[in-house]
Amino acid sequence: MNAPRTRVQRRPVHGVLLLDKPLGLSSNDALQKVKWLLRAEKAGHTGTLDPLASGVLPLCFGAATKFSQLQLEAPKTYTAIARLGQTTTTADAEGAVLRERPVDLVSITPERLAAVQAQFTGDIQQVPPMYSALKKDGKALYEYARAGVEIERPARAVTIHALKLALTQDEDGQPAIEMVVTCSKGTYIRTLAEDVGEALGCGAHLRALRRTDTGGIDLARCVTLQALIDMPEAERMQHVLPADTLLHAHVPVTLGEQDAGRFLSGLRRRGDWPDASAVAVYGDQPRALLGVGHVTSGELIPDRLLSPLEIQQILEGTPLHTERGSLETL
Repeated sequence: MNAPRTRVQRRPVHGVLLLDKPLGLSSNDALQKVKWLLRAEKAGHTGTLDPLASGVLPLCFGAATKFSQLQLEAPKTYTAIARLGQTTTTADAEGAVLRERPVDLVSITPERLAAVQAQFTGDIQQVPPMYSALKKDGKALYEYARAGVEIERPARAVTIHALKLALTQDEDGQPAIEMVVTCSKGTYIRTLAEDVGEALGCGAHLRALRRTDTGGIDLARCVTLQALIDMPEAERMQHVLPADTLLHAHVPVTLGEQDAGRFLSGLRRRGDWPDASAVAVYGDQPRALLGVGHVTSGELIPDRLLSPLEIQQILEGTPLHTERGSLETL
């Protein structure tokens, strides 16, 4: 007879946990595991990272979910390994080999790599892969691909902010290219690996991918899932950072008590602020994040607001039930 499952008592958690996502887990699986470990009521991630990729994945809880879109739009940096001489059906290691070609390592000189770097740096056009979640007539492209149907995909504009290529070997000792890429939203690293391989005359497919930075948040600030599992519950909560962790690029504006209350009601406020497209707005006494907005012609205009309950819970701290059943506040 199976033992009855213990019901997890959820609680309000507000903030951001910076996870170093492991290989083999989808972004949503990783989110659900951390949500369970924190016993959080509400959670969301800031953009998917494929199961075959590891690295920086900010997870948002409670009020911080209102700002997750900011990370979706942010530039991201990856380190990738692309095996030379083979193309696959999926452009990565999961697919069947489509074509094999010899790799002329002598011709892959630093000068040639520099020329290919320049070719794929800046604003470029990419044709999305068939094995992707993009939709056609309400159906994901990978569903068509699995059925053997090829769909015409128009090229899309993406931006490669920086690209560094170096000759290396993959985990099997085969010739490969290491790519360090900083790119815009919507860039497919698999497609970039394929395109770089074609530019080198031998083809390529992605063997390994690790996200090292997203919107200025790097791996040094992240915690692994296994470390979270192994630590006591109270220690896990110490890894939940304030919601404004995602707002480091915003201009801070602080409002007095009356203006703060009106701003939270959705009213615009006037002041001598310079124009700014992204503003993080705080109340003065006590200091608390109220939301985000923008300033136009001296007018502070709300965009996303925290609720009074969320602000109160953040100021009071999240109640934590200990193993002894007592109640403490972090």
